Amino acid sequence: MLIVGAGLGGLAIALELRRAGIDDFVILEKAADVGGVWRENTYPGAAVDVPSPYYSYAAEPNPEWPRRYSEQADILAYIHDVVDRHALRRHIVFETTVRSAAYDDATGRWHVETGDEKYDAQFFVPATGQLSIPLLPKIPGLDSFAGPAFHSAQWDHSVDLAGKTVAVIGTGASAIQIIPKIQPEVGQLLVLQRSAPYLLPRMDREYGPRQHRVFRKYPVVQRGERLFWWLFGEFWTFAVLGNPVVDRMFRATAAGMRALQIRDKTLRAKLTPDYPMGCKRVLFSSDYYPAVAAPNVRLETTGIDAITATGIRTVDGAEHAVDVLVYGTGFATQEFLDSIEIRGAGGELLSQRWADGARAYLGIAVPGFPNLLIMYGPNTNLGTGSIIYMLERQARYIRGLIEEMGRRGMATATVRADVEQGYDDDVQARLGKTAWASCVSWYQSKSGRISSNWPRNVLAYSRRTATVDLAEYEPA
Repeated sequence: MLIVGAGLGGLAIALELRRAGIDDFVILEKAADVGGVWRENTYPGAAVDVPSPYYSYAAEPNPEWPRRYSEQADILAYIHDVVDRHALRRHIVFETTVRSAAYDDATGRWHVETGDEKYDAQFFVPATGQLSIPLLPKIPGLDSFAGPAFHSAQWDHSVDLAGKTVAVIGTGASAIQIIPKIQPEVGQLLVLQRSAPYLLPRMDREYGPRQHRVFRKYPVVQRGERLFWWLFGEFWTFAVLGNPVVDRMFRATAAGMRALQIRDKTLRAKLTPDYPMGCKRVLFSSDYYPAVAAPNVRLETTGIDAITATGIRTVDGAEHAVDVLVYGTGFATQEFLDSIEIRGAGGELLSQRWADGARAYLGIAVPGFPNLLIMYGPNTNLGTGSIIYMLERQARYIRGLIEEMGRRGMATATVRADVEQGYDDDVQARLGKTAWASCVSWYQSKSGRISSNWPRNVLAYSRRTATVDLAEYEPA
């Protein structure tokens, strides 16, 4: 088996294979180390927005988490620890970028090419993630700014922000972590907001020595906290799926926090979302509103006309001079596996099959692409809950499929087109009834198709992937 990516997804399938006694796999990683997004994103305040007891592998609890919502360095240290304890580095080829992968009809094998090497494998498992390619906004004059400018995922730590006038474009998940961290340091901070995010309080806390001792001595305590946050995520999913009572409860919580933390009514109005809750990503922060309300911060809601040599010009003609530009503008979310040219049976391009939007059975298998098994594929992202939970279910399913094929003597398997079509029809019908379909967001493609998210709770996905029905597949 050939796995692409040594982030949380690639490591999830590696751990599953090792537990099953399967050792014949290689992971190709483009960088010099493991970690994926937690290696790349080093911006100030970078942290998880899911409690760490839940945002971790179920079989790999960490009693030493320093806090409930752990920061980037601690998450990366956890990943390193898991990799080293399970001796996974010997399976990883670092600094190797996969350029293309082609299924050979004659041999039933995948031929994979990097810049320098060629690999051959029975199973090809891309685990490159949905949120890994930084997206710069399409603003005129993007290259004309004379000062330092960088994306949040490519933070330039050589730039000293002390006393500078800094502009942060965007108010998404990264920006609401960055802004409170840099606000006390900068001279002036200009926050450019296109739409106000919904915020809920971040119920963070430190885990001190006493808590660590309890977690080590009584693992059931940490498992109990994990269960609590799992249940919280499942409950919150009801709001996204349209339950009006749960929706009103979370709306009231968000409104109450705004009223409590923002005394200025004009500013509060600017920070009040004008779209249904859950349509765009709901964020967790207890320090963002106080930071935006600070005297050295100005929230600008007028649209951007252009980037200039000295700063930003908004559509009202106003010129905003700044020293540093930070793009908190998120990631390319609809370009699934675009960095790899993948050809299936008969030489069909995956990008052509997905021209109208990415889709896959269980987010894993694509008709006409035998033994291609995707981690964190289409419609497996979440609006609530832990993505690691989903990754573990995908890894379990892939391992089960491989074992079932072995028992049946099948060297290749491709999901039946009618099975995938029925599954996709159900997923899209369910998505059409969710909050995600109620406004334009990064969850949607230009056609309006939602290729990112799973339309039910994670328990439903766990049940759906618990067993493998080989009747849903056919030999290539």
